[in-house]
Amino acid sequence: MLVLLAGIFVVHIATVIMLFVSTIANVWIASSSMSGPVSSGLWLWCNTTTCEQLTVKSGEEASLKTVQAFMILSIIFSVIALVMFIVQLFTLEKGKRFYITGAFMLVCWMCILTGVSIYTARLADMEGLKPHHGYCFILAWICFCFSFIIGILYLVLRKK
Repeated sequence: MLVLLAGIFVVHIATVIMLFVSTIANVWIASSSMSGPVSSGLWLWCNTTTCEQLTVKSGEEASLKTVQAFMILSIIFSVIALVMFIVQLFTLEKGKRFYITGAFMLVCWMCILTGVSIYTARLADMEGLKPHHGYCFILAWICFCFSFIIGILYLVLRKK
């Protein structure tokens, strides 16, 4: 049981780190242009030499702000779930389940799902030669899977 708890803890920490990276870094969409590689994230548009404030069409500004908010909320809920896991690990009686931790992780899962889905539907277009999704976009989907698995494991897991 100790190995299972340690494994879940390590995966949870990895999920938090990947959420930070995917939200902060600016490679959600990558492409090539005449001047070299360009990338776009949630905050900045970058080429080989400079980074500028991300500009979007006027109708899509609300979508961008929504994606930014949901990704930040997912980080917050994931960190709260990690803290709650540590607290519950030392305060719960034997045989009790990690309901609060699992609930926070599932809320994190929903925030990631909402943010990445809105980004995919509204903001995933970029001018350039063959745009493709960058590593931050892929990390966000990996965090989506991990947070769901971890959330379900917390709900099922008993402290023995």
